[in-house]
Amino acid sequence: MRWDDRLAALAADLEQQADGLGLAERDIEVVEQGRAEYAAVDLGGRLLGSLGRRLELEVSGVGRIEGSLARVGDGWCLVAGAAGEWAVRMAAVGSVRGLVAQAVPAPARSVTARLGWGSALRGLQDLADGVVLHRLDGTPVRGRVLRVGADFVEVVEDAGVAAVLPFTALAAARPAS
Repeated sequence: MRWDDRLAALAADLEQQADGLGLAERDIEVVEQGRAEYAAVDLGGRLLGSLGRRLELEVSGVGRIEGSLARVGDGWCLVAGAAGEWAVRMAAVGSVRGLVAQAVPAPARSVTARLGWGSALRGLQDLADGVVLHRLDGTPVRGRVLRVGADFVEVVEDAGVAAVLPFTALAAARPAS
């Protein structure tokens, strides 16, 4: 083999190696970008991707709640099942089973999906039979929602005593009936 042929073969070999390294670097960048984008996905987005699906939630102070995912708000979700409807605060959720892989990014969420836990509790304010609020420690509080503040709910318990419960103390709420 002539000297210029060996030089051309060496140059071709080095070019192929460089192309291979470039492809390997691109593959690493694609994986890293995918991981970075997924790091921005929150639980609300995953839940929104599963609206209408049957889910199983483990909720602190309540236990297992199973049913169809009916609504998702900012920091809460509504599950309708055989045991009735449950408004669940996401901070109390220990695990969820049954989610699909899709998620809805925050900018694509509807206005109703941006309503917070206070809005969910205000929706329970006019129930004739009242509500049962489940605290994180497992204690149920049964009564009527009197008022909902920025970070608390005021409940008149069945015994006639008013209790103010901070949102952070609550796991879930459901109609009393």
